[in-house]
Amino acid sequence: MGVMKTPGVYIVEKNAFPNSIVEVATAVPAFIGHTQIADNRNKPLAMKPWRISSMAEYHQFFGYAPVPLFNVAVKSDDAATAAFRAGGKDYSVAQEPGQKGGNYLLYSALRHFFQNGGGPCYIVSVGSYADELDADRFRNGIGELLKEQEPTMLVVPEAVKLGLDACTAVQQEMLDHCGNKMKNRVALLDLWGGDKPDRDTIPRFRDKLGINFLDFGIAYYPWLNTSVIGEKELDFTHIASTELLQGLIREELKLPEALADGATEKDKACFGAIADIAKDWSGTDDATLTQKALLHKTLLSISGIYKTILDEMRFQLNLLPPSPAMAGIYTMVDNTRGVWKAPANVSLNGVISPAVSISAVDQEDMNVTPQGKSINAIRSFIGEGVLVWGARTLDGNSLDWRYVNVRRTMIMLEESCRLAAKALVFEPNVANTWVTIKSMIQNFLTGIWKRGGLAGAVPEDAFSVHVGLGETMTPEDILEGILRVTVLVAMVRPAEFIEITFQQQMQKS
Repeated sequence: MGVMKTPGVYIVEKNAFPNSIVEVATAVPAFIGHTQIADNRNKPLAMKPWRISSMAEYHQFFGYAPVPLFNVAVKSDDAATAAFRAGGKDYSVAQEPGQKGGNYLLYSALRHFFQNGGGPCYIVSVGSYADELDADRFRNGIGELLKEQEPTMLVVPEAVKLGLDACTAVQQEMLDHCGNKMKNRVALLDLWGGDKPDRDTIPRFRDKLGINFLDFGIAYYPWLNTSVIGEKELDFTHIASTELLQGLIREELKLPEALADGATEKDKACFGAIADIAKDWSGTDDATLTQKALLHKTLLSISGIYKTILDEMRFQLNLLPPSPAMAGIYTMVDNTRGVWKAPANVSLNGVISPAVSISAVDQEDMNVTPQGKSINAIRSFIGEGVLVWGARTLDGNSLDWRYVNVRRTMIMLEESCRLAAKALVFEPNVANTWVTIKSMIQNFLTGIWKRGGLAGAVPEDAFSVHVGLGETMTPEDILEGILRVTVLVAMVRPAEFIEITFQQQMQKS
């Protein structure tokens, strides 16, 4: 207060309680990919990080899913797997050349993220469905996140649809962004080619990724056969080869090319349904949509081949990389148990099976390897479903940063303390300030310890905070305006290997 010059009563208020540290959010992923639109009331959102909290908000700002188009053809490549067999011939089902609907994974990835417990997240639209996938677009999108402090995870699900070298370049940029530039988030990586049982997939990933900033990267293998796209989301309008489809159904039903006199009512109905496949169904009015739905149901009831083709199309579109689902798992575990709980031994929602079956022997090299690049397995267990069966960062040989929960807990502690300490910048570098910042950090860490976030029977075993002249600072530090605080924390590490010893003892009676 000012100098008292006038007689009277002066009121002086003093703070009774120290400043507190607010725990920052730990599960806010940033997704980068292609969207149908990028618009906020006629203001473009392209290359602009935008926060959403639900698929309804995604629809409002970024539109809907791409419309895939498939070709059905006689299988020409002997090495390829046939989708189905009809009339003594093997047929393949593949997306139409030049049609990129299956490369745009962001929409399905977001659905899988929310299906597994996801919450608020950021979207960076790097292009529309008319644009080609390009590594530079993704790298530029990653650069836009330098302006955002809230995201704690980085996910680029469409990177695996690039070529191998381009995918690796994007993933290296993700690691550099997380571990070098920001240091407050982790990168969730997918293995290129992780949808196929190729023995070279894991060694190739390790060889090309490099060794920089591995403690900020987490990789999962294999891809997942999901149920994100349901049975009602695909119909005959997603099949480009209309004439072939009509011929296959006629052959299956043993119908002639033309309707003969005396044909049964059933044959007439089938002929009508098959002919209607080739009509123009691009309208969006209620009458057209109703007729299209009715024709789809009719084709399903009369043709097994039609259902087989749709199942194959849905299977291909539902084959997704695991990083979006894992971002949802991180969010769910953080909200229910805390960021210090390892996001493992948790079941995945919306997953039918892993794309590649992994045994315990197969996982040995994935989990513990001389190079240290640990890759977390997603495995199927009888009676338990599909579980996340690994909780290591790519820096698997480091005793400091081996585990995902240790890395992410430390990021939370660092960011929480950093943001709270900003209030003390330019305060006098004296004992009062030192006591304030020490008590502030101690109170925060005591709360984390009580919730099980730090190891130790008593707070003194779980953490210690040091600050002061002769303890963390020299007189020269004070003259230079430097206030140094040292915080020691005992992190919680998962029980990754549990050993139970059995031994026979002598009979006592």
